[in-house]
Amino acid sequence: MTFNHKTTLVQPGKGYTYLVLGDLYTFLATGEDTGGAYSITEVLMQPQSVIPAHRHDQADEAHYILEGEIEYQLEDRTSIATSGTFFNFPKNQYHGFKNIGSNPAKILMIITPAGAEQFFSEMGQQIVEPMSEEEKRNLLSPPNPADIEKAIEIAVNKYGLEFLS
Repeated sequence: MTFNHKTTLVQPGKGYTYLVLGDLYTFLATGEDTGGAYSITEVLMQPQSVIPAHRHDQADEAHYILEGEIEYQLEDRTSIATSGTFFNFPKNQYHGFKNIGSNPAKILMIITPAGAEQFFSEMGQQIVEPMSEEEKRNLLSPPNPADIEKAIEIAVNKYGLEFLS
């Protein structure tokens, strides 16, 4: 298999950013950039934002906590992660996470192979950059239940995710 990697430079405030269920997802490297090998996304999570426990059988996922305090559910155990913590979730491992802090949290998310960024762009609303950190934080808001249901339906039916009941 031949990969078509290309050199990519993303300056601060220059990535493609999407508002997805009240959180901001900024693409630093997409499958288009990496020949499908991986994607890297910076996630700015509002306080109390939750990604329910789920698994995917096609991709490995890794998180590096840049800011904040995140509670992770990994299969049947819970861990608290702060700035500098790294997690790797292999295919088929249930994982979910919640910003338990009172301030926004920032996560660097790496997914291999690429493809998850397509879900985020499909579910989200593209935000025009450049934007200050304060402007970004002002966009964070709780999602409405109908949007959550739609996201889960698309994640399951189109992207093959399975959620823990």
